[in-house]
Amino acid sequence: MRFRHADGSTVHLGYCTNVHPAEDLAGILAQLDTYALPVRRALGTDLLGLGLWLAAPVAAALAADPAARRRLRHELTVRGLEVVTLNGFPYAAFQAPVVKGAVYHPDWTTPERLGYTLDLARVLADLLPEDAARGSISTLPLAWRTPWDAARADAARRRLDELAAGLAAVERETGRTIRVGFEPEPGCLVESTGQAREIFSTMDSDRLGICLDLAHLACAWEEPVEALGRLRAAGLPVVKVQVSAAVEAADPEGSAEALRRWVEPRFLHQTRAAGCAEGSDPADPAYAADDLDAALDTRLPGPWRVHYHVPLHAPPEPPLRSTLPVLRAALAALYAGPVAGCEHLDVETYTWGVLPAARRPRTDAELAAGIAAELAFARDELVGLGLATTANERSEVPA
Repeated sequence: MRFRHADGSTVHLGYCTNVHPAEDLAGILAQLDTYALPVRRALGTDLLGLGLWLAAPVAAALAADPAARRRLRHELTVRGLEVVTLNGFPYAAFQAPVVKGAVYHPDWTTPERLGYTLDLARVLADLLPEDAARGSISTLPLAWRTPWDAARADAARRRLDELAAGLAAVERETGRTIRVGFEPEPGCLVESTGQAREIFSTMDSDRLGICLDLAHLACAWEEPVEALGRLRAAGLPVVKVQVSAAVEAADPEGSAEALRRWVEPRFLHQTRAAGCAEGSDPADPAYAADDLDAALDTRLPGPWRVHYHVPLHAPPEPPLRSTLPVLRAALAALYAGPVAGCEHLDVETYTWGVLPAARRPRTDAELAAGIAAELAFARDELVGLGLATTANERSEVPA
């Protein structure tokens, strides 16, 4: 979906497909019909945005095959789908039975992460709609916080220099600008905007910036206006926003039974107590645990926020709640002013398949309906901030 901001810019809203397990081109095309097309129809729009997740093998295959890229673009267009952003955080197997810390590998000290991201940039350059100003790719904030030393830091700096040079080469070859956003996440080397300011302030801000995940922002107990001010002061552009909400427990001890229903084996659910504040170590074990079960076992002080993406329109039942107030404050800070704070918005609830059993979709149709409801929620929030929906006319189908 597209919106027009008061400054005249186009704001793109879509949903991230890392919720689906497909990792080859055939599977990706199948998921367009199983999920994306029903979502578009449920929303009553002629054009739906997708934040595609392409696992490393299919990204490499597409980057090496112009005909395959043309086919993918054609298949998107005939279904009324567009892609302006890719999720390049998970490298592969993101919906495996157990993911946990594997999602952070390979990290930005390795040539594999660089190669994967440049493959994505080559693919995205050919998928972008003709009228899109530029494309974006989200990626991990360098690495998990440990182990980390001077040698790994030097390797990561070299990779970022190579990334900026590679993106410049893609632009020379294709005429399309692609930017990469590093996504602060609990437990990683960069968890907060303060750490982003410290570590990323010297990188090439023309092509590299920040992907701001609003659930992660909430888990770091950051105030959105102040966080965005830090990024602006450091010259770090927000190239992508992931519209997401986390679980919050005002009284973790009294909510322990409810919280245990959210413990599951696939993903890490880093938990942060309110003592995680700007200027402190967000991963201080006095206020932080790297998974929800560990937080429950160590009895961190409350209140808590848990890195567990929950459907925007369906917060947890009391005594738990979601961090929607942080989401709303961040969207207001980004879009209520005279200049749009970011062009690309992605609803990223990848956890549908691991929600507590009573909340989990039982069929493909139920999942599509849930995704559509989230997008409708996000659409209404943007309209409430004064963004205008635009006529979603399908572009001409390529030959």
